[in-house]
Amino acid sequence: MTPAPSDTLALAIDLLSRRSLTPADAGCQTLLGERLERLGFRLETLHQGEVTNLWATRGEGDTLVLAGHTDVVPTGPEQQWEFPPFEPTLNDAGELCGRGAADMKGSLAAMVTAVERFVTAHPTHHGRLALLITSDEEGPAVDGTRAVVEQLRQRGERAQWCIVGEPSSNDLPGDVVKNGRRGSLGARLTVHGVQGHVAYPHTTRNPIHQAAPALAALAAEQWDAGNDHFPATSFQISNIHAGTGATNVVPGELEVVFNFRFSTEVTAETLQQRTREILDARGLEYSLDWTLFGEPFLTREGRLLDAVITSLEAVTGRRPQLSTAGGTSDGRFIAAGLGAQVIELGPCNATIHKVNERVRAGDLDTLSQAYEAIMQRLLG
Repeated sequence: MTPAPSDTLALAIDLLSRRSLTPADAGCQTLLGERLERLGFRLETLHQGEVTNLWATRGEGDTLVLAGHTDVVPTGPEQQWEFPPFEPTLNDAGELCGRGAADMKGSLAAMVTAVERFVTAHPTHHGRLALLITSDEEGPAVDGTRAVVEQLRQRGERAQWCIVGEPSSNDLPGDVVKNGRRGSLGARLTVHGVQGHVAYPHTTRNPIHQAAPALAALAAEQWDAGNDHFPATSFQISNIHAGTGATNVVPGELEVVFNFRFSTEVTAETLQQRTREILDARGLEYSLDWTLFGEPFLTREGRLLDAVITSLEAVTGRRPQLSTAGGTSDGRFIAAGLGAQVIELGPCNATIHKVNERVRAGDLDTLSQAYEAIMQRLLG
């Protein structure tokens, strides 16, 4: 007989069966909220546009926030999936397959079952336990955690610690913990020229030709050398567009989209200034629109990291590697808005956003045990 799934696996299967493509929640937060309410959590559902957010709290005092998202990215061609992406399936290797298995409904299931065991064992636990869950992490990330944190900040709420369930691990659960993230600064550069016939270049000003040396200089620039916690700041061009579609027309404008992932050695303002200096030195006529997606943050040694490292050593037998690599997460809003120490701890990230996303079923139980152990050390 096939053994019954663990509580964590059963909850993960229920969540994965819901087609919660950003910004839809598809009832995931209602399911989780009902379980939390039975434990004595106070629930606040915060709707912002099409986004659903849940803020659930229990207790008073120093606060540990467990944060995550119920939305998932599109599946891509469903015929390329081994199993239907919203029909969660355990394969022969013991992996739970489905969209969101690793990013990050598996983590949410592990968090909630860990909370259930912890609260049952410690009904009068110290401090406050909170969950912040959104359906807008994979999308614009404007009406989700960012908006909730702003509301909480205006109410004077603070948090001491936060665990984000993003898939941080490489090969085994908890082998990597993210204790910070680089900042993200994006820009849309428009270089203005003069359109005309390619046979009469003296009557035109080609923005592509003019911009090429400046773009090469931006790509070659060393913005900083990084530090002990962050790699050097990187500059990457993601999109270039110019032209009317005709082969005999010099375009009037060139549009370039680029992004900085930056360390704590520089600021967004410094990067903007240095970019303008490089463009101005090449005599370009241009306009720039900037978007600051998030400032860098770093959680240094302290009570949260001590609890996380000690718990993972006890549960997995391994000491985690600390890392600030990768993209951004909603942790940036919680660190800045609530003043919390933030770490990211979740399952392996090898298949996130891919066809046939999957996670080892046993890894979710390991994560749940680790989350419970961290609660025990901070609030037990």
